[in-house]
Order: sequence, then C-alpha cells, then structure tokens
Amino acid sequence: MVEFRSSLLISLVVAISCFSTDLMAQDSGQHLRLTEKQQVLIPIAAYTARGDLERLQPALHHGLNAGLTVNQIKESMVHLYAYAGFPRSIRGLNTLMDVLEERKTEGTFDEQGQDASPIHDDRDKYERGVETLYELTGSDWGNPQSGYGAFAPAIDTFLKEHLFADLFERDVLTYAERELVVISILSSLDGLEPMLGGHFNLSLNVGLTSGQLQHFVDIIKSTLGDEKAGVTQLVLERVLENRNQE
Repeated sequence: MVEFRSSLLISLVVAISCFSTDLMAQDSGQHLRLTEKQQVLIPIAAYTARGDLERLQPALHHGLNAGLTVNQIKESMVHLYAYAGFPRSIRGLNTLMDVLEERKTEGTFDEQGQDASPIHDDRDKYERGVETLYELTGSDWGNPQSGYGAFAPAIDTFLKEHLFADLFERDVLTYAERELVVISILSSLDGLEPMLGGHFNLSLNVGLTSGQLQHFVDIIKSTLGDEKAGVTQLVLERVLENRNQE
C-alpha cells in the first residue's frame, strides 16, 4: 500500500512538472510573437505612411478579416498623421472607405467597434501630455531647458498638448498598439532611426517584449523588404544592447 502511494505521488509530481513546463513554454511562445491583430496593424500603418495604396487595400482586407474593428483601423490612421502628415492619413482613410464599401457590396458587414470615450479631465492639456509622457518613459519631460523643445517651444507645446494628450488619451487603441503603429511608420520612412530607437524603447516600456519586437522586424521584412528590415534590425539591436547595459 505504501509502495502504491509512493508511486502515485511520484506520478503526480511528474504530471505537475510537465504541466508547469508546458505552461512556461506556452508563455515563452506568447512573448516571442505578436498577436494576429497586432501583426496586421503593421502593414496597414507602413503602407499608409508610404502612400502605397495598392498594397494597402489587401492589407486592410487582411486586417478586417483578422478581427480589427473599423474604428481601430481608423484610429491607427488618425494617429499616423502626427508622424507622416495629414495627406498620407487622409489617403489611407479614403482607401479604407473604398474597401469597406467593396466589402459591403459583397455582403460583408464589418464590426464598427467602440468609439473613443469622452475625456473627463479639466487639467491643462500640456500637463496631461507631460503625465502621459511620464507613463511612457518614466522621465519628466516638462518645460525642456535644452534640445528642440527649448529651441522651438511651440512644437514642444503642440507635441505634448495634441499628440500625448489629445491622441494618446483616446482609448480605441492601447499604448502598445499605438507604439506598434508608430514604429511601423518610422521603419517605413527614411532617416528616422533616432526616433525609431526612442519608440522601440517606449514599446518595451508599455509591455511589448524583445521577442515581439524581433517578430515585428520579421513582418517589416515581408512588408517592406530586406533593406528596410536591415536598418530596423540594427536599431533594435542597439536599443536592446543599451538596455542590457543599464
């Protein structure tokens, strides 16, 4: 009887151990890959930023089929104008309208999704933007004494009051989703490596993992080609190396 109980105990320990190992493996896998909805945001943002409307159309179909709501895609394009300009954003929105009309004609009615919740905060927008930046970076960005913010105070005000208050406070997309949109834009355009590095850091701060960012680079490669992916990879490697040395 004692032998039977010992055997049963050993079997239970082994089973629990295997189950825990399986959970750890699953968790590791989740941290190495972006979700499907996160993945499909990347080509949508990249093609919109580049004005590649021919490739944007199938990317929009793919995004909608993967479960992105209409409002999530619209929000990504609204957010995009702060980095790539109104013309790219508006062309992207017009393309989305065409795709939705085409799908409606074919009998596909896509989920609209939630609208942005009203903001009930009476504080000065500059103060709110500074607070959002602190949440994203862990650093105080109020009243800069040097750099572009001191050189051109107007752009510092616009950046904090509009981008980090008006846009980042909207809850249609999470911080992580917004950062995926931003690094997609910055990876697709030329000469923005310093900003890309900064936003890779922000991406890690808001919960994306190094493995997920490597997955992001893989998607950039299939979306934009080897050259863009190579530059993006180098920027990511520098960011991860610097963080490991801190």
